[in-house]
Amino acid sequence: MIRKALAILFLLLIALAGIFGWRGWQAMRQPLTLPEEGLVFQLKPGASLRTLSRQLAAQGVVANPWYVEIQARWLDKGGAIQAGEYRLTPPMTIPDLLRKLRQGDALQHRFTIVEGTRFRDFARQLAEMAKQGLIRATIEDGQYAAAFRKLTGQPHEEGWIFPDTYQYSRNNTDRALMREAYRKMKATLDKNWTSRQKDLPLKTPYEALILASIVEKETGVASERPIIAGVFVRRLRKGMKLQTDPTVVYGMGERYQGNIRKADLKRDTPYNTYTRKGLPPTPISLPGAGAIEAVTHPNDTGALFFVAKGGGRHHFSKTYKEHRAAVIKYLLGGKAKRYKGDS
Repeated sequence: MIRKALAILFLLLIALAGIFGWRGWQAMRQPLTLPEEGLVFQLKPGASLRTLSRQLAAQGVVANPWYVEIQARWLDKGGAIQAGEYRLTPPMTIPDLLRKLRQGDALQHRFTIVEGTRFRDFARQLAEMAKQGLIRATIEDGQYAAAFRKLTGQPHEEGWIFPDTYQYSRNNTDRALMREAYRKMKATLDKNWTSRQKDLPLKTPYEALILASIVEKETGVASERPIIAGVFVRRLRKGMKLQTDPTVVYGMGERYQGNIRKADLKRDTPYNTYTRKGLPPTPISLPGAGAIEAVTHPNDTGALFFVAKGGGRHHFSKTYKEHRAAVIKYLLGGKAKRYKGDS
């Protein structure tokens, strides 16, 4: 009798295990409990499979954390899960979820580096993104320039970040984004330098980067960039001073309060192209692809001067006499008596 009772009990246990196993199997194949609009789920770096399963259960996404572990460890073995921010949408199942996490199919955010801004603006963007928890901070605030120099081996940080729209996930670091933007700038510069016009008065790709940063600040009109580049190239060939205001502004640093006075044009700094010939020692902004292409493939119209004529555009002149007349017309309202020399 005892043996018969034990046999019956054993069969009952097997039956119960089968029932619960079948229910578990069904549960693992059922859609996750998600709102209609979906759910943004964040898995932090270093999180284990057990951490994932408990987190999902705590948020009510799965009924039992064991379902996730059983599926991942025994039924659906695969690669490691990857940290990141994921959007979970119905009718996603546990296998769908694991596949997404193993592929690292995380949400992508975007940030834009604007042409003509400076490295300091880029550093502020990274610091703000880190502060908001959008990226992982590995660089101390105020140490971005030093980190860039150590990362790239470049002696100066200005100009080396490529203006563009970049995608990133919460798993990205500030250092990784900096490296990506630098590599993109270097690749763009190298490509244009290799195909540059012959006999340019530029000795190195870095000099092209410096000139491109000036062209970027002089105009936002794409069609004018090769012409303005041509003016500067012609001036360099003739040994003339570039006489460009944006370099003066850069050299003024914190002293610049929105306008340039005559005294500022006369005050000598390494960046004052009114007092010094040639290029300044470093770039003055982050030039875009258009400005880099313009200085390596300039349009030599014969112009040596240009002056703003409104609407973001410029008037170009081949002689000083023509330039003087343009300054009087566009800047001085036609009043020749107000003209006091180069502008």
